[in-house]
Amino acid sequence: MPEPNLNGAYYGPSIPPPTKTYHRSRGGSSCNPCSCLFNCLCTCICQIIFTLLIALGVIALVLWLVLRPNKVKFYVTDATLTQFDLSTANNTLYYDLALNMTIRNPNKRVGIYYDSIEARAMYQGQRFASQNLEPFYQGHKNTSNLHPVFKGQSLVLLGDREKSNYNNEKNSGVYDIEMKLYMRIRLKIGWIKTHKIKPKIECDFKVPLEANGRSANFEETRCHLDW
Repeated sequence: MPEPNLNGAYYGPSIPPPTKTYHRSRGGSSCNPCSCLFNCLCTCICQIIFTLLIALGVIALVLWLVLRPNKVKFYVTDATLTQFDLSTANNTLYYDLALNMTIRNPNKRVGIYYDSIEARAMYQGQRFASQNLEPFYQGHKNTSNLHPVFKGQSLVLLGDREKSNYNNEKNSGVYDIEMKLYMRIRLKIGWIKTHKIKPKIECDFKVPLEANGRSANFEETRCHLDW
């Protein structure tokens, strides 16, 4: 049997191309559209709030540097006490007290609206009288006057210690009295008016009792301002 001619090209069966295999990366994760949108909105809102806070802080700092606000000063300049009698039979206090006060606004660019003023007279922690004063506006670098007057009678419940203090003060003719001012005010800076502020002013002073028309010396007292 003759041998085949091996000088020609030999074509065997076709070899298939290698199969490409795709592997999904285990480290990646698909993003839910709703979740991504929510996260984006939260980030944007936080950035806006943070920016607004910084802007407000800068504005407040600039206003403070420009205005340099100073505390308003309250004084009891004079006090007249013509009656201060405590009846132990019915725990009733009979009183007649007149005060002169000054309010000094030292600021050059800040005006003050006093929308409401309530004056309360206190003795050893017990309120025995109150009066509503007229509202008013106080301009820049201005001094205003108040004249609260307390006259009448009131039930005052004092303990043994407080009654003993009253007797000592009665013998000395000088009484420790406290007055509190409860206010609602607004500040005016140029054309800007702030919201209402509620400061509380406390005045502790010693007032001598006038007897038989004899005038008594009163020492001017500065009040404490609590914002």
